[in-house]
Amino acid sequence: MKSLPCSLVILSALATPAFAGVTVSSPINASEVSSPFVLSADASTCSSQTVAAMGYSIDDSSNTTIVNSTSVQATITSAPGAHTLHVKAWGNQGAVCVTDITLSVANLASSPAMPSTVAGVSGIQSLSNWQAVNDSASGSGSSTGVMTMTNTPSQSGFARKFSTTYTNYGGERYHVTFGDDTESKNFLYDVWVYLDSSSSQIANLEMDMNQVMSNGQTVIFGFQCDGYSSTWDYTINKGTPQKPVDQWVQSKAKCNVRNWSINTWHHVQISYSRDDSGNVTYQSVWLDNNRQDINATVPSAFALGWAPVLLTNFQVDGLGAKGAPTVYLDNLKVYR
Repeated sequence: MKSLPCSLVILSALATPAFAGVTVSSPINASEVSSPFVLSADASTCSSQTVAAMGYSIDDSSNTTIVNSTSVQATITSAPGAHTLHVKAWGNQGAVCVTDITLSVANLASSPAMPSTVAGVSGIQSLSNWQAVNDSASGSGSSTGVMTMTNTPSQSGFARKFSTTYTNYGGERYHVTFGDDTESKNFLYDVWVYLDSSSSQIANLEMDMNQVMSNGQTVIFGFQCDGYSSTWDYTINKGTPQKPVDQWVQSKAKCNVRNWSINTWHHVQISYSRDDSGNVTYQSVWLDNNRQDINATVPSAFALGWAPVLLTNFQVDGLGAKGAPTVYLDNLKVYR
């Protein structure tokens, strides 16, 4: 799928909070989160002074958690309701810088609610039939991909390592079939993603699912973290199933993979559904328990002539002239 910004239908995006030298990448300002939620922030300078320590507090509490570092990675538990998170940095000569993040802690579980009739496939990352191919729609560049299984880093002991080499913004698409179901209409994509320092070379991370319906048409549930616009994007067929025009649409939900903390696991969950005609409703996305609602319904049926199948794509798009990013997936599940 095309991943460069020139063909996108552009909607508004939120800006990453970065005030007084403190940058907060998670949670997003004015977002709804579930408890516990992940705080990820950094600050190199404060009022032109080198940062000696950082910390955080909630609302009017005098209890400030302090770390002697230029970054904060923490899991915070809070009661439901509206709150203000104060993220602070102290300079080595006494300066104090603060970024305030407003958020709403919902009465939500750490995962989307699952009906009692749910079915699913777990451990998709460990299936043996994964394949890799250059995505020619990602630009004029080239890419190759190598996959291996590893237990370090891993949560389950069976993580899949994706090693991509690209030139000129090339993108590598990794894909696997994991079932055959033409009737299910509601889905939850659930995966853990691990990044290392090579994540600075990633433009987009794409996490798709394809389903052939009973009428023979294929529904594409296209979804990506877009590093160009810093948004979560979804796909739309602006043509017809027989003459498709596949485009990306930028949502208002914020995401930039280059802002994700490295050397740690990130939890991504995406909920969507479809009707009998292949119109897809993208409902919500969770990143590290931080929920953002999409609430967009778009046509997404394609007459591809496929046999009945459930298939998922994981695509790594390169940023710049060349690079070799590495990404790990574990506990990949699709519920339906």
